[in-house]
Amino acid sequence: MKNLAKNFLLVFLIFLVIASLFSFSLSLPQVQVTLDITSMVDKINAGKVKSLKVINDKIFVTLANDSQAQVQKEPAESLSELLNNYAVDKEKLKQIKIEVEQDSSLDFWLAALLPFLIPFLLIAGFIYFMMRQVQGANSRALMFGQSRAREVTPQDRQNKVTFKDVAGVKEAKAELVEVVDFLKNPKKFINLGARIPKGVLLVGPPGTGKTLLARAVAGEANVQFFNISGSEFVEMFVGVGASRVRDLFRKAKRSAPCIVFIDELDAVGRQRGAGLGGSNDEREQTLNQILVEMDGFDVNTNVIVMAATNRPDILDIALLRPGRFDRRIILDAPNIEDREGILKVHARKKPLAPDVNLRRIAERTPGFTGADLNNLLNEAAILAARRDKNKVEMAEILESIEKVILGPERKSHILGEREKKITAYHEAGHALVAHKLLHTDPVQKVSIVSRGQVAGYTLKMPIEDKYFQTKSEFIDELAVLLAGYTSEKEIFGDISTGAANDLKEVTRLARRLIMEYGMSDVLGPRTFGKREELIFLGREITEQRDYSEKVAEQIDKEIAKLVDNAVKTAKAVIKEYFSKLEEIANLLLQKETLEREEFEAIFKSSPAPVS
Repeated sequence: MKNLAKNFLLVFLIFLVIASLFSFSLSLPQVQVTLDITSMVDKINAGKVKSLKVINDKIFVTLANDSQAQVQKEPAESLSELLNNYAVDKEKLKQIKIEVEQDSSLDFWLAALLPFLIPFLLIAGFIYFMMRQVQGANSRALMFGQSRAREVTPQDRQNKVTFKDVAGVKEAKAELVEVVDFLKNPKKFINLGARIPKGVLLVGPPGTGKTLLARAVAGEANVQFFNISGSEFVEMFVGVGASRVRDLFRKAKRSAPCIVFIDELDAVGRQRGAGLGGSNDEREQTLNQILVEMDGFDVNTNVIVMAATNRPDILDIALLRPGRFDRRIILDAPNIEDREGILKVHARKKPLAPDVNLRRIAERTPGFTGADLNNLLNEAAILAARRDKNKVEMAEILESIEKVILGPERKSHILGEREKKITAYHEAGHALVAHKLLHTDPVQKVSIVSRGQVAGYTLKMPIEDKYFQTKSEFIDELAVLLAGYTSEKEIFGDISTGAANDLKEVTRLARRLIMEYGMSDVLGPRTFGKREELIFLGREITEQRDYSEKVAEQIDKEIAKLVDNAVKTAKAVIKEYFSKLEEIANLLLQKETLEREEFEAIFKSSPAPVS
């Protein structure tokens, strides 16, 4: 509104100046001829002048033929003195109409004032703009310590989110219902002496909907929502973060009932005393101020502080004590039912073809979070638009799943005949061993089309969600990972760099089986090594050895034993079903991609999987 008023005033002044100039130009008589004084006197004496009109130092002459002429006289000399000095015939002068007027136009005032006014206006304008710059700098300096929280008011219907917009996370929503009830009707709890938690900590992997759930609580309670990231508190100047915390909680108390949501709390809430000083002092002061402000809430303060993090292990213990973030809500990756519900929410505004089966998509996306599923449908919609389709079909969604998991298809990455054959037998080995072993997931797709950093891939998906894995499943998975390497060695008598990532995964998995999961028959049920994070170095991980050199040698032997047994298992399956390996590889060389139905059709007459 202030800018609108300034702009209107500026336009009005420009219009006023232009109108004044037009008024000045139109107020003066229109004159075509300029005469000198002698010529005017001659025409008067000759009886050719009808009237004279004097305005300041100008004489406007109307001739007998009604034409106009202008004569310039001395400013201090009157018309009568001028005519007397030139001995004008008085008889002829009596026949002429003479008028004397004072100039009422802006000419006089402009001539009198502009020489003084223009420099004054220029100096005043310069001072004004300089003062504005100084005031702007001062105001920005004063606002430096103010909170930068984004506010969502209950009246903002466009950005309002409720529990209907959050699929899955049933237990989390059940926990938060009482927070909504407290914000709506706090007296019901206060009269019974109940104390609603001041802080609610949402813990879960990235993309599980922590921010969305916090906004849904505010939407359900119909209260104001303050959203700020933990990193927005911390600046290079000590004390700014604490000032912003104070300003945020001051605004929240004025707007009560409301919700204050701090995203990525671990950015400011890491354990104190673990840094090296310097800029770390600012973060610790900010954390101290958050702790103080949360202690300042009394029972009647209708403000709930919610925060989100995916690193609860590094938070300062003072944040998690009762009276602060004493309510912890866990958000896991969604199961198949939740994934289907999330897909329904994100598919509301997307025109889906009749062949789209959201249940099948949920089955093909284990481990996907809500953000992953949203991204999946968005990629499918983009792909459908690129193909000039009016609706998103199942083909685009299935292709987008592979794009999200492995990366975009690289059509320009064309393999030579020998490399293509090596890739086909490599992926055929993975697929064959995965199909024939008992404790592996079903093969959904095999392809030798390059995606991301891989030349080919074998896509396996579990039939149902898994929360635990057994030793038998790990042992079979090791064999599947080494099947590509073994297949290359059996067919070509040589190995390629295509198995490098498989070998890396095999080594990592075998080491975890021995050192973390206690699945070694020789070393027994214990773990080896203590992993610690150096907080002041970010995500730097160090491992402290709590075992002797002799035990380390045994660990290496156990890892080698697991890998050797996996190679033997893969080799046994490949030799037993060598004809099927050839058939899979030849089909891949022809079609480049085999879906689950085509792949399983190869084994319809085969014996049951081996254990």
